[in-house]
Amino acid sequence: MKKNLLTIALSTVLGAAALTGCGSTNTASIDEAEVAKAASPGSLVVYRTVDEIKESGTINIGVFSDKSPFGYVDENGNYAGYDVYFAERIGADLGVKINYVSTEAANRIEYLQTGKVDIILANFTVTDERAQEVDFALPYMNVALGVVSPSDAVLTSLEDVQAQDQIIVISGTTAETYLEKNYPDIKLQKYDAYAEAKTAFENGNAIAWANDNTEVIAFAIENEGFTVGIPSLGDADTIAPAVTKGNESLLNWLNDEIVAIGEENFFHADYEATLLDTYGADYENTLVVEGGKVQ
Repeated sequence: MKKNLLTIALSTVLGAAALTGCGSTNTASIDEAEVAKAASPGSLVVYRTVDEIKESGTINIGVFSDKSPFGYVDENGNYAGYDVYFAERIGADLGVKINYVSTEAANRIEYLQTGKVDIILANFTVTDERAQEVDFALPYMNVALGVVSPSDAVLTSLEDVQAQDQIIVISGTTAETYLEKNYPDIKLQKYDAYAEAKTAFENGNAIAWANDNTEVIAFAIENEGFTVGIPSLGDADTIAPAVTKGNESLLNWLNDEIVAIGEENFFHADYEATLLDTYGADYENTLVVEGGKVQ
């Protein structure tokens, strides 16, 4: 396990001189300023290499537990969905068991940086800002932002949002970031969990819900009385696995894995097993990225 500066700092404060990391013993001495820096938010960064994961026999993968059909817990208490289907293949090809860790959008980066998970497979959109804090592997899905609203008051343009109106977003998502940057005057109603956001939207707490277009399209299909009035908002993006910044061992393994299983059209099979009932065949080639190659 790679040790972080906070571990070194605290050990120094306690008077410990020897620290063990990656099979070696190091002596560290840092001053109070370095201790403060190490103890600051975001400084706790740990990860496991592929060999360490294999040796342990278990990989920790962060997924959603309430975002059907991508990551959710089914009626039997098992994790299921598009991301989980991929996770199962990762575990099988690594030869390890999977410990699923339920995550919310806002804590995906934190869970990687603190070593709570080895990989995040929670419908994670690649952005430049996030790439400064985590390492993204090759993509496996296309995505954009979309907006769903009640069918009797369909919102077709954000320019029509009035001063008193509110739009629901999930904290830590690209929808939140996009709206705050491009439409700072729009009032946002923020929720940490998808289930909470859906309930609030169904209860009429806001005029619309902005999220990944895959999510809002699925919501409108599954819930009568709602329409996706804005199917694409902002730039087209991709979904990809993420690992802790600097974990080249696991990042390289994932990239090789995505390319290899792409040769057997794995993600098309994943779509047909988990997303076809929701989106139908028409969306398959639009949403699926095979072998890490965005068309």
